[in-house]
Amino acid sequence: MPDPLLPTVFKYAFWCCITTVFCLQSCRQSTPETRPRTSFRYNQHNPITSLDPAFARTQNNIWAVDCLFNGLVQLDDSLHVKPCLSRSWNISPDGLLYTFHLRNDVFFHDDPAFPGGIGRRMVASDVVYSFQRLLDAAWPKPGSWIFKDRIAADSAFTAPDDTTFQLRLKTPFQPMLQILTMQYASIVPKEACEVYGRDFRRHPVGTGPFRFKIWAENQALVVVRNEKYFERDENGQLLPYLDAVKTSFITDRKTAFLEFKQHKLDYFFGLESSYINELLTPEGELQPNLTGQFVFFKNPYLNSEYLGIRMDSAMSGLQQKKVRQALNFGIDRRQMLRLLRNGVGRPATSGFTPYGLPSFNDEKVPGYKYDPAQAGRLLADAGFPQGRGLPPITLLCNADYLDLCTFLARQWDDLGIKVNIESIETALLRERMRNGKAPFFRASWIADYPDGESFLTCFYSKNAAPPNYTHFCNPAFDRLYEKSLLATDPEERYALYHGMEKILIEEAPVIFLFYDETAQFASSHVEGLPRNAINLLSLKRVRKN
Repeated sequence: MPDPLLPTVFKYAFWCCITTVFCLQSCRQSTPETRPRTSFRYNQHNPITSLDPAFARTQNNIWAVDCLFNGLVQLDDSLHVKPCLSRSWNISPDGLLYTFHLRNDVFFHDDPAFPGGIGRRMVASDVVYSFQRLLDAAWPKPGSWIFKDRIAADSAFTAPDDTTFQLRLKTPFQPMLQILTMQYASIVPKEACEVYGRDFRRHPVGTGPFRFKIWAENQALVVVRNEKYFERDENGQLLPYLDAVKTSFITDRKTAFLEFKQHKLDYFFGLESSYINELLTPEGELQPNLTGQFVFFKNPYLNSEYLGIRMDSAMSGLQQKKVRQALNFGIDRRQMLRLLRNGVGRPATSGFTPYGLPSFNDEKVPGYKYDPAQAGRLLADAGFPQGRGLPPITLLCNADYLDLCTFLARQWDDLGIKVNIESIETALLRERMRNGKAPFFRASWIADYPDGESFLTCFYSKNAAPPNYTHFCNPAFDRLYEKSLLATDPEERYALYHGMEKILIEEAPVIFLFYDETAQFASSHVEGLPRNAINLLSLKRVRKN
């Protein structure tokens, strides 16, 4: 019979180990040769499932992987592609060959997988191995899609020498550099992957600013400063500034919020109705009683919130374009954000791609604004004056968005449009969306990489669901989409994007709701937190006073 005390003993030993690590990192005496030791604490309400970058498909995994690994290139907070493991790169005139010139001062973390336990220098063959590993058919990985149908059939990844890596595409694809900034494209050492096999998820070895220390699944993760890290700040100081990062996994957001208020966490993100008014005023400002203790900032977040309409559905009314347009004109997005999100977010009054992307231009792509009179005229033109004769419409949503959908239904009710809300579990909603059994549904789309193509792909007719949950099919849209994939000039590509957006606005396969924003809170002692539209918590430039 298992000993009932073992789980308790294990937890006690684990937290003793955590305490020891943080004492070593934060309680040493400061001398002229050593600086004060600092640690950073934050919570993820969803547990980490893997520390292998090939499986970094969720925010919780991505944030942890970003601490431990690097890619060839990285994004700055303005979403510009910058060097990382590569010092520079060249793209051939035909857009097919990418040549990366690598740094020669990057070392993998020390680990028993290496001779003597000392991490070796990273070379170009490591990039070849990492990308081939991602595509290993014997062990499918979520990140493999970044190269699917995009790379040359032969010699896609080559290393002419230790500091040169080449990537060959089969057709030009302008967003490839942005895709390579994703954590999927992180570089890993063959030795560690072979030693640990599938257990590499628990024994990560990278080149990142922090190295792995402890992970007790569903309890806590601790990473510590990589003393051999290669990046420096503008003043020549080695990064990172922090000595340790601890991630806890408190699943209840309200409990995590209380931990933050009690200064047991240095950083807190996200909003929920149970505590939003304790943090923010109705105008979206930090509550006055918290000023001085905490700081609040919000940024564009590459996430479009919308209601999707399955275009080949038999649901009466929604198959008429004018009804779909009336639904779009009939909602006050600004009031919705003010009442339900304390002003966090921006009304989606342009296209599907959100603000924060370089291609976003609401002057060139004007969308829907609140105009109940126009909505009424469209309903009458469709044969449903004041909604008469229009059958009730069922909207599927999950519990987290029930208040938002209720708000929308009440506004449409003023127009005579009856919308019944069916609240179902998130997993079931996604399954119905995938199977084409959701005629009208609440959804969101988050950018995989910072380019408009990541959003417009949702409406390309040759794509199944996902991402084309609406089953949208429009030959003119498809032609522009295919042409944009070959465009190497950014301005030409953006013009094609704008053309696609105008088609989406006219055909209205979705109800455009809002472009999301991140809501981030931190202790007043924390400096240097990133402010980017991909919601990446990169900690290598964070300080804690």
